[in-house]
Amino acid sequence: MRPITRRTTRPYFVLLFLATLATAQNAEQHTSRYLDSIRKQPSMLLAFIHELPKGGDLHNHLDGAIYAEDLIDFAVDGGLCVDRTSSRLLAPPCDSCETYTAKPAAQCSYQDQVLYNQMIDAWSMRNWRPGDESGHDHFFAAFNKFGLASHTHVAEAIAAATNRAGMDHLQYVEFMHTADGGAAAQLAGKVEWNPDYAKLRDALLVAGMKDVAAETGKKLAAEDSRAKEILKCGAPDAAPGCNVTVRYLYQVLRGLPHEIVFAQILLGFELASSDPKFVGLNLVMPEDWYVPIHDFNEHMAMIDYLHGVYPKVHITLHASELAMGLVPPEDLTFHIRASIERGHAERIGHGVSVMNEKDPIGLLHEMAERNVLVEIALTSNDMILGVSGDEHPLPIYMKYGVPVALASDDEGVARSDMTHEYLRAVESYHLSYSDLKRMARQGLEHSFLPGQSLWTDTKLVFRTAPPCARDSPGSEKPSATCEEFLAASERARMQWKLEGEFDKFEKKY
Repeated sequence: MRPITRRTTRPYFVLLFLATLATAQNAEQHTSRYLDSIRKQPSMLLAFIHELPKGGDLHNHLDGAIYAEDLIDFAVDGGLCVDRTSSRLLAPPCDSCETYTAKPAAQCSYQDQVLYNQMIDAWSMRNWRPGDESGHDHFFAAFNKFGLASHTHVAEAIAAATNRAGMDHLQYVEFMHTADGGAAAQLAGKVEWNPDYAKLRDALLVAGMKDVAAETGKKLAAEDSRAKEILKCGAPDAAPGCNVTVRYLYQVLRGLPHEIVFAQILLGFELASSDPKFVGLNLVMPEDWYVPIHDFNEHMAMIDYLHGVYPKVHITLHASELAMGLVPPEDLTFHIRASIERGHAERIGHGVSVMNEKDPIGLLHEMAERNVLVEIALTSNDMILGVSGDEHPLPIYMKYGVPVALASDDEGVARSDMTHEYLRAVESYHLSYSDLKRMARQGLEHSFLPGQSLWTDTKLVFRTAPPCARDSPGSEKPSATCEEFLAASERARMQWKLEGEFDKFEKKY
């Protein structure tokens, strides 16, 4: 009998790997053909997409992720009142539920269906119709109406939003969250404004910015822990959200005075440098409002300076969440390019009016070359900007090789979820199964999780990193070299998990 040697076993393992790869490709092809067969059957398509592994949601505002029904429960728990005319929450004391009053307790809505419906409609896009109030104005007005409830129930909000992500078959979420509760803004009021950003940073640090960062981290850790308790993580009846990895982007409110914006940007850099729960920062609030438009270049200069001080901190920026008519034409021409070149954005949120930028084709090539991902929020763009279908730039980004990933944005206010974001994308742009799989993979590839990527190339074909090159991605028993590689990289482990979910999903077809 011929002895087994390294020379004889090597061809065997190569053949085994090729056979495994062929099986995986065959399963993917079968799944692709199944998707094509149900494109004109909406109910079947919805069921297919609901079960689809979706990778990461990189653009998710925690405040906006909560459905109004949950917010009403938060308001009742907090003993809050509601202005019957505007549906805005107010601090107690409240009027009685017994008669028709102007300031009833939120709890009154449980017995008053008219009030209950009114609150849901005011706090979301449910039943909104074009008329005296634009979708843009109705959408953003909702936050001030329910804010008292969401700001005092952060753990409950994390639990609710994370669980919905788990039910949607997501593996990872980055929540945008202004987690300091206004502490950075208060600190900014104690320091004299100085256009010399180095001196202003020094003054804020002396005034206690690092203490604010430490307290913010402790507070969020407690809320995160409480959220896991709510979800019963570790128990036999653990909720789906327990399978979702959560990280946070510090959310800067760019519509505030510039001294506060600088203080919040600085806090974001400090948090992302010192606390592993925070993986980066973003600037939020409507891009078309006066202060964000007027101070846009100043905000980019602030980030540019602080990026030089904290070069390892990840940055993603809302840019070009705009449309013609919302702002003067000149304000549509530079926000994406400035956010990348001066704001050092590794990802762009929305990017809707990219074709209004100066030299848009050149910009698209630049984004592809720099590997800048665009966080695409189709439902939000339709409701807020009225941009959808052929007017949306998603197909253009894909045509020029710019990486894209679908995102929920404010799924509670929009009354949507990631399943319906994918459904809208398939129905609007006839996306293939490989397109969907690529988007889900890109959502993890461009996450701000630490560690090396599982992939060495994502341009045309996803190529596995050398330590795992002989493994079937997502397998339960990776080789020793691959296992060592995965142990050293949280990002690669998350990507490996997604591949395992794809393998289970595709075997059904």
